Amino acid sequence: MARRTQTLVVASVLALVLGIAGLWLPVPFVTLAPGPVTDTLGSAKGVTLIDIEGRRTYPTGGKLELTTVEETPRLSLLSALQDWFDGDRAVVPRELIQPPGQSQKDIQQENTQAMLDSQDLATAAALGELGIESTGTSIAVAAVPADSSAAGKLAVNDVITEVNGTPIHSQAELRSEIGKVKPGEDVKVTFQRAPTTGAGGGTTATRTTVITTRAAPDDAKRPIIGITTTEKRAYPFTVRIRISDVGGPSAGLMFALGIIDLLTPGELTGGRTIAGTGTIDESGKVGPIGGIQQKILGARNSGATVFLVPADNCTDAKKTAPRGLQLIKVDKLSGAVDALEKLGSPQQSSIPAC
Repeated sequence: MARRTQTLVVASVLALVLGIAGLWLPVPFVTLAPGPVTDTLGSAKGVTLIDIEGRRTYPTGGKLELTTVEETPRLSLLSALQDWFDGDRAVVPRELIQPPGQSQKDIQQENTQAMLDSQDLATAAALGELGIESTGTSIAVAAVPADSSAAGKLAVNDVITEVNGTPIHSQAELRSEIGKVKPGEDVKVTFQRAPTTGAGGGTTATRTTVITTRAAPDDAKRPIIGITTTEKRAYPFTVRIRISDVGGPSAGLMFALGIIDLLTPGELTGGRTIAGTGTIDESGKVGPIGGIQQKILGARNSGATVFLVPADNCTDAKKTAPRGLQLIKVDKLSGAVDALEKLGSPQQSSIPAC
């Protein structure tokens, strides 16, 4: 009996030790938590988020806050369990955030591209809402990773005008022309580069370079040159959106509203703190996003009293909305503007709610 008891005790201790050690083992889950909010009418790190040159702007008040979600990609079993019981956090399978076959670097590059695209689309939607038409479109280089095939050949802010002699006016055309060759083959890229300070008397230089393509990380048959680009529409004046440490397309709606507020008299916010989220296309259509519940909680923490919710996210938004936070359902930029203008007026009861 003594030997059996001893064996049982040793086995129990080993099981306990292994159980405790297992709490620190990594698990394939990601935590989503409310991230910081940023006022699109204000500044971040001393830099004005929306800067407009060549057109009259108007003073405004209140806040138009874009909301974000923070991800914790590396979780132990213990931290996952702790986050599971935290009402402000969500624990989801990692594959929902990082699909199999994609590296963290790939995802960061995609998010950067999506953010750049959303800024241009927000500008197009806002100016379209104000009846201001684009005077043209160009494709600008936004990032050139050190391991890119284009490293040392293209630079940030270069404007790509041709690929293999074919004029380029959109990102779709750029992908199409590069896609006509096989990975490992060369493409001839013509681009315009603005001079450095004091160089060339201020004249933009047109250059041509040859870049060897490589296979895309997610498709061995698809050729890429490894750069991030943004589709820039030209207007009679300049609109710049400057923000860092935020990726993805979900800030499009709030950027568009910020541009409209700055270009029109009065306060679109009515002096309130308005938060929101939503993708946007150039026609002003607002699309759904991920992490709506965490974004609503982030808005609550910032003191917002109104939250603009993409129509397709309303069901999930209502599950989290705290008291005192009005949820406005939005499917178009024009609808968001109309709803904000009605806040506090006799027409407030007609504002669409989630």
